[in-house]
Parts: sequence; C-alpha cells; structure tokens
Amino acid sequence: MTDLCTDTLRELLAESLAAWRLVGDVRSAGGLVLLSCNATEIRVEPVPPGSPFRWMVTVNGRRRGALSLLAVLRRVRAALDCQYERHQVRIAPAPVIPP
Repeated sequence: MTDLCTDTLRELLAESLAAWRLVGDVRSAGGLVLLSCNATEIRVEPVPPGSPFRWMVTVNGRRRGALSLLAVLRRVRAALDCQYERHQVRIAPAPVIPP
C-alpha cells in the first residue's frame, strides 16, 4: 500500500472516531494503520494480491479479514463502541411465487 493510501485510511479512521464521539490515537507505520482507543489496540493492514480479502483487521490479537473499507469501519466500530448495534442481512433463494 502506498503512503498516500495509508495516510487516507489513517485520516478516515481518525475522522470516524470523532464522528462516533470516541477519543483515541490513530497513526500509520510501515504500510499499516494502528489505532488505540478504550484500551483496545487495532491494526489495519492490506493483504497481498490473490487473497479473498482486501484488508486484515486485528483487534487485541484476533485477526479477521475485511472485503472493503466499509467492512473495516464496521469491525473497528464494533470493537470500540459497545452501544453499536450490528445489522446483518442474509440473502437466501426464495421461490418466485409464494406457496
């Protein structure tokens, strides 16, 4: 990841913390972004080409993949804000005409 992408991600996460009314520290180092807030350490890093994910998000040692920046933001907010309510949508095949 280029320094420009790292700086943009760092800025996005810093602005997100402000929007969520959370106080924390966001910094970039060596192509990854480190965030600390509410005694939680988060690391966001790009994955190598060929991976099904675009980002890896590590929260207090637990590493999970994220397909997009939106997924990164969801993981970060869920880790930092205990009041955050995640909404999941499941898509399943259904008959065209209900029985």
